[in-house]
Amino acid sequence: MNPRVWARDLTLGARFALTGGRSGLLRTVFTALGVGFGVALLLLSSSLPNMLFQREVRNSSRNVDASQTVEKPGPDTFLHYTQRSSFRGDGLTGLLLRPEGPKPAVPPGTDGVPAEGEMLVSPALGKLLAAPENSLLRERLPYKTAGTIGEAGLIGPDELRYVAHVPFLTTDNYDGRGVRYGWSVPKEPMNAFLLLLVVIAYVVLLLPVLVFIATAARFGGEQRDRRLAALRLVGADNPTTRRVAAGESLAGALLGLLVGTGLFLVARQFAGAVQIWDVNAFPADVVPNTALALLVVAVVPVASVLVTLLALRGVAIEPLGVIRSSTPRRRRLWWRLALIAAGAAFLAPAIGDIDMADTSIDTLTIGTGTVLVLIGLTSLLPWLVEAAVKRLHGGPVSWQLAMRRLQLSSGTAARAVSGIVVAATGAIALQMLFQAMEQDYTQFTGEDTGRANLQTTLRVGDGDEARRAIERLGAIDGVTHVIGTTNAYVHRAGPLRKDEEFAPVAQLSVGDCTSLREYAELPSCQDGDVFVVFPPKGASDAPNIERISETARPGSPVALRDPVQHKGAMPLWRVPADARTVQARPDPAGLYYYGLLATSGAIDVRRLDDAEAQVLLKVDPAVRDAEEVVRNAVLEMDPTSVVRGLSDTEQSSRFRSVRTGIYVGSTLTMLLVAASLLVTTLEQLRDRKRLLSSLVAFGTRRTTLSWSVLWQTAVPIFLGLALSVAGGLALGKALLAMTGQGTQDWWAFLPVVGIGLGLIAVVTLFSMPMLWRLMRADGLRTE
Repeated sequence: MNPRVWARDLTLGARFALTGGRSGLLRTVFTALGVGFGVALLLLSSSLPNMLFQREVRNSSRNVDASQTVEKPGPDTFLHYTQRSSFRGDGLTGLLLRPEGPKPAVPPGTDGVPAEGEMLVSPALGKLLAAPENSLLRERLPYKTAGTIGEAGLIGPDELRYVAHVPFLTTDNYDGRGVRYGWSVPKEPMNAFLLLLVVIAYVVLLLPVLVFIATAARFGGEQRDRRLAALRLVGADNPTTRRVAAGESLAGALLGLLVGTGLFLVARQFAGAVQIWDVNAFPADVVPNTALALLVVAVVPVASVLVTLLALRGVAIEPLGVIRSSTPRRRRLWWRLALIAAGAAFLAPAIGDIDMADTSIDTLTIGTGTVLVLIGLTSLLPWLVEAAVKRLHGGPVSWQLAMRRLQLSSGTAARAVSGIVVAATGAIALQMLFQAMEQDYTQFTGEDTGRANLQTTLRVGDGDEARRAIERLGAIDGVTHVIGTTNAYVHRAGPLRKDEEFAPVAQLSVGDCTSLREYAELPSCQDGDVFVVFPPKGASDAPNIERISETARPGSPVALRDPVQHKGAMPLWRVPADARTVQARPDPAGLYYYGLLATSGAIDVRRLDDAEAQVLLKVDPAVRDAEEVVRNAVLEMDPTSVVRGLSDTEQSSRFRSVRTGIYVGSTLTMLLVAASLLVTTLEQLRDRKRLLSSLVAFGTRRTTLSWSVLWQTAVPIFLGLALSVAGGLALGKALLAMTGQGTQDWWAFLPVVGIGLGLIAVVTLFSMPMLWRLMRADGLRTE
């Protein structure tokens, strides 16, 4: 092997690719586009971990440093409160500040703390506030917009965030006192189940890209063979022609690297304008993993050369043309099955070996086994297509034309679909993993959305204001049910006893009978009734029952103020002697309340001067913006309150993060699969330009040829999807066996099959314009 000879022949092939006339240049462009799409997606996929990591970095850098407590105000201290809300389904966060001195720290992304009553907003929030239809949002944020938050203060371009200087923050309603921003929370190691998901996802998402790059390197094979025959005519030998062919592919691959890099650089500029599965990022955060980027630069050119040399193994290039046997050598099955068996051998030792408590898995073994299984299934497709189309005869003319074409070159059709096989097989296996793991990472919250779907607590002052707040929320259009109580604390009357630092305390909740029934099992209820609520039997998190018994005693007085802090005559209220003892029940938010429940006729709430309004609401989703009106009303009455949406279940944030990343990657991969199939189909049509024109010239109907293209696309895809379903279910079952999980749904393949069928329709539709143009009579012209 002479390096100089190789360099000379590869260079000659590259010159043919770039200067070999219109047809050669067109083939090079197709190859470059195909490789470019794959390279761009590889770079984007490798950027996803950094995108998610930078979101965490940005979030931690803008949080107030809470690593140490600041007890006293100073020239650089400030009170802060983080307000979380939503507007029409989109999350909305605000940082409320009140500086305590002349030199408070500057929030990241801003030029300074805004003046009192002013706020700084993110660009996305600024657009929402400026829209005429968002008057409810403007009412919710009654601050003057004084500027914009920069990238350093946002986790993404679409984030809805504001920083406001407010006068109402005190040490009674703040989150804390700070002096600086930026702190990091130690990351918890990811458990083995999530690691398994990540490993499988990377294999599943990246392997189709590599398959497509290998397919793109073989574009334009028929025209290339004719040029190689001309080289033989002028004296080149077979090894030389193969090296020249490799040089053509190498030129296309190198150009594809440039195209892919360009596509990546263009795509990253639109990262902020595109949101996939609630994730978008600043262009500066879309940075590929260095090791993977270098691997792509090295592997793509080498793979293009190897693929071309392998494709020419069974081809005899002679001076007068390319000779292929009229009866191609039958494809061997054994080595394809051996790949699958080897993959299964790698996966077998891990069965039953992964426990959720673990924080590591044998990544190399599991990844290798999965790659071998997927490659084995992909290599099995050409054999399956060849075996199937040999048995398909008869039917309409369009069907016969399609089957004859597949019988003559089934490998080309199979290669075009191989990316779908890998993607679909992996998607089915991932879907089975998701369904099984979702139960482990999904917990029932105990909340009951059938009784209420919004919850809030308002600190509004005395009991009369709390009562009016409840009435106001219940009167909002769209609120179908309100559970409202005025809550305060009562203390045991009398002086403190020996060794007591504070008097025993119990909660007092005042409301109507309908509301009180949501907190306890009441045998009956009339206005004027009082109930002493104790925990249900066996409650492990119940408070000290003796304190409730000592404070909330029927017939005994209770103090309505804290005896330690109150000065002067103590206001008392006597618990009625006929107060009944009842058992607590979980409220719609899944919480238990113990102490005293009183109807409005039993105590005048105006006597409670330090009360809260506890409100749970049921809102009709058919009434537009009913939830937004509720949030506005709550914040108007208590600017530091939070309206929380109730949910029957909640999922682990780590699981959601992994799932989001996989969904983003899956979406990009399916877009590539669709693009690759379309490019491959168009390239094949271009190679058959003269044949199509000849058929039309001899009277073949254009619609017949159109249906023929559909069958040529559909049959390999149908066979590929069938192979994917079988392989995906088997691989998914093996992966579930590793974690000791059972199969939740054997029909997980249906969405994947639906996507595959949709690809048939999309590719056929977009290939029709080129097909009709190629069927014109000028396609018979030759030079």
